[in-house]
Amino acid sequence: MYIINMRTILAAIAVIIAATAAPAQWRTLEPGLELARFPSPSYKNDSAATVNILRIDTKRHDLVLMNASHPDQGELMTARGWAKKERLTAAINAAMYQADYLKSVSYMKTSGHVNNTRVSKDKTILLFEPLAKNIPPVTIVDRDCDDYEKISKQYGSAVQSIRMISCSGGNVWQESAKRWSIAAVGTDKSGKILFMQSTAPHSVHEFINILLELPISIDRAMYMEGGGPSQMYIGASKDTLEFFGDFSAGGKAAAAPHLPNILGIRPRK
Repeated sequence: MYIINMRTILAAIAVIIAATAAPAQWRTLEPGLELARFPSPSYKNDSAATVNILRIDTKRHDLVLMNASHPDQGELMTARGWAKKERLTAAINAAMYQADYLKSVSYMKTSGHVNNTRVSKDKTILLFEPLAKNIPPVTIVDRDCDDYEKISKQYGSAVQSIRMISCSGGNVWQESAKRWSIAAVGTDKSGKILFMQSTAPHSVHEFINILLELPISIDRAMYMEGGGPSQMYIGASKDTLEFFGDFSAGGKAAAAPHLPNILGIRPRK
């Protein structure tokens, strides 16, 4: 006859409870395109406060950059507008922009157009549009631990922005009382792209901690936009969703603002 330890029973109950309250599961929208909407632990009584993550397989989808400064693309639109015009399956902010509503704050280019030549002090640069064979279609270079000068020559497109996660996987943003909606782009440990957005305001430090705790195998991440302009649009065959942000002072915009630069995805031919 065995005597059951009370701690063992409690541990088993905890596992059952955790499994019952498991986070949102991935939902396939198209081949190579999955969506999960995880409840934010910062809003336990608000089921609408979710961290929305689109996971993109780079073997099936190409990442592209659109600029209003490009002579063939030149007009400001919402993420939805850009997606409709350029036939994109999804779209998200491509970094913050300057007061002219055209130029990115930091380095931004494609093989056919340069939006900003200035490489700023920001640590992370998203590289895509591969110019060589047998290299990852998309990578986020961290200038603290990668040879950016060497790697950058292998790609036609680049978007520089603020680092969120260090080379060792740590949160690099300081804690702050300021909170706003956030749009970010990352990669997971298998090389898939992550489009990430939270309409519910968080501090960036808090948002990064949430990402690190979620079951998404996040590897690297970079900040794209905050507040009212932060947005993500998904126009997949199984679902159409549009998320746009709150202003940092509070109060949701009536409609998504127009953007000069966006990152989008298209099915690979």
